[in-house]
Amino acid sequence: MDLSIVIPLIDEAESLPELTAWIERVMTENHFSYEVIFVDDGSSDNSWDVIEGLRAKNPSVKGIKFQRNYGKSAGLNEAFRAATGDVVITMDADLQDSPDEIPELRRMILEEGYDMVSGWKKKRYDNTLTKNIPSRFFNAVTRSMSGIRLHDFNCGLKAYKNKVVKGVEIYGEMHRYIPVLAKWAGFKKIGEKVVEHRARKYGKSKFGWRRFVNGFLDLMSITFVGKFSKRPMHFFGLWGTLFFLAGLGISVYLIVSKIMDSSFALTNRPGFYLALTSVIIGMQLFLAGFIGELISRNSSSRNTYLVETKTGL
Repeated sequence: MDLSIVIPLIDEAESLPELTAWIERVMTENHFSYEVIFVDDGSSDNSWDVIEGLRAKNPSVKGIKFQRNYGKSAGLNEAFRAATGDVVITMDADLQDSPDEIPELRRMILEEGYDMVSGWKKKRYDNTLTKNIPSRFFNAVTRSMSGIRLHDFNCGLKAYKNKVVKGVEIYGEMHRYIPVLAKWAGFKKIGEKVVEHRARKYGKSKFGWRRFVNGFLDLMSITFVGKFSKRPMHFFGLWGTLFFLAGLGISVYLIVSKIMDSSFALTNRPGFYLALTSVIIGMQLFLAGFIGELISRNSSSRNTYLVETKTGL
């Protein structure tokens, strides 16, 4: 199959027929074999009934229905497991992403050799204060921390090689950082394409201000897990050593001062409590590192790596 088009949604019943017809037209014009995988993330409207109706008319339409709202990351992760196309396209269901972009995204994957291509909505129709400015800030932070030169990490319109979606696991709010997950999994050829952003035609946005807080926390998590999941002692041991040495140094200074001057009030000095706190924190970090190493070394996935090819085995 040429393409798997993955579309997570919640309460988008009005837009689904128009979006499906648009996708079908683009696929027919380009002679692509395809599947459309809708993921209903616990919609309260009749979105699932619409998906079943579309499935009855077009066998390329498939659906996954969640019992309740689990979030976009869970929807993408489940659809990625089911996708069979050589190239996997993700897009939003609100008609703000254009299916006309799909052929060029597929070409960039197959002909230019990208592992994934992320859309860049250079001209947006969102509220500048509540969406554009915070998005630019987080995109800048993510670029700085990940080293991936993308302008719009959270763009829903993306293209992937099939092996990329099978090689990453998405949870929490990690759908914003799939390029980072892909990079940590070893897929380093990540491209970008300017795509059309359309004004919302039906309904309203389902994302609130909490996505910025959750997104930032997830970025911290993914950065730590990507670098230190298999060697936690390298992180905790380093900081534990620094804190312990700082506390030890202050303690030595206080003891020498007491020896030199018997009237020196050791326990009345702020340095005494600072030294005590530093030593305790250092020891706790060391213990955290040791526990992390024990968990990592006894994990069933401790030697799980993504192998591109095997020959003669």
